[in-house]
Amino acid sequence: MSTENLPQSPEQPARKPRVAVVFGGRSSEHGISVVTAGAVLKAIDRTKYDVLPIGITRDGRWALTADEPERMAIVDRQQPSVEQLAESAEGGVVLPVDPADREVVYSEPGSVPKALGEVDVVFPVLHGPYGEDGTLQGLLELSGIPYVGSGVLASAVGQDKEYMKRVFTSFGLKVGPYVVIRPREWELDESAARKKIIDFAGEHGWPLFVKPARAGSSIGITKVDDLSGLDEAIATAQAHDPKILVEAALRGREIECGVLEFEDGPRASVPAEIPPPDAHAYYDFEAKYIDSTPGIVPAPLTDEESAEVRRLAVEAFDAASCEGLVRADFFLTEDGEFVINEINTMPGFTPISMYPQMWQATGVSYPELVDRLVQAALRRSTGLR
Repeated sequence: MSTENLPQSPEQPARKPRVAVVFGGRSSEHGISVVTAGAVLKAIDRTKYDVLPIGITRDGRWALTADEPERMAIVDRQQPSVEQLAESAEGGVVLPVDPADREVVYSEPGSVPKALGEVDVVFPVLHGPYGEDGTLQGLLELSGIPYVGSGVLASAVGQDKEYMKRVFTSFGLKVGPYVVIRPREWELDESAARKKIIDFAGEHGWPLFVKPARAGSSIGITKVDDLSGLDEAIATAQAHDPKILVEAALRGREIECGVLEFEDGPRASVPAEIPPPDAHAYYDFEAKYIDSTPGIVPAPLTDEESAEVRRLAVEAFDAASCEGLVRADFFLTEDGEFVINEINTMPGFTPISMYPQMWQATGVSYPELVDRLVQAALRRSTGLR
């Protein structure tokens, strides 16, 4: 039978990809994650994507939040929080657990759950444990929802500074001297654990940097000039992570380089240099985010040095099996050698952060950077790859 004269259904317009920007979280970097989310929400192309902001409170509740980037900024040295932005003090957002279903649901006590629509990709801008460390990535893998950034393994390796250094060493990348104190060592024999650090100082000299093994944004880090400051530094680090890392101070310049996944593979940005901040002992949290100590972009390096650090940044990206983006941090020692300090699989991503600044200087604007990361995530499937 001919269908020529039957009424035709009007064509449905193509749905824009839906991006859930997930931020906040349970780590000590909660506030910076909110600031990052504000920048991403402001920059993302609303003509190209639908956007769903989801905040995770400090106690782990997934909250529906206002789409108001202007409220997600540091004001009078105070960081914003998801609790300030949540539309309800009790409502919760639930991701699907069935990979065939990407419908996100919102519910409040005593109310009928409300469908928020399907999510095509998650842009997780969480920093630190319970977000950047592979835990959220594992949840998204189970849900079958593509996401921006590295997978479970690379995220976990990028969060744990000990195993990050072990991976880099196995791939031939040079790392600085360090020693690790695990929670069990400290619990069994504090004196022996402390002596391990003192012996390390005897071999490599003071100052030392005592830091949480699995934290970022320079939170919980102390520069220790002599034995008198050691116990306080250990306590500060352990307040953020029971496992601590102690590093020898390296003499040299701090150089950073961004890596971004393009269609043909990862590429490195022009590098930047972090000069010693005048008002701080080192490039700590306050210098980064409160006082906004400026970096030098591009770094004043020779062409050979710039090419080498860019090569090493991509090598580090590949060594840890990263995806999407990475900021790789190096020391350029006095003898002209690059020593890798660490990578960040979800680096500081505010417009004043070094990662976007390096890509801006390379020719990729902040909105384009956000778009490239979303597109890279949409090209990938979840699961083994």
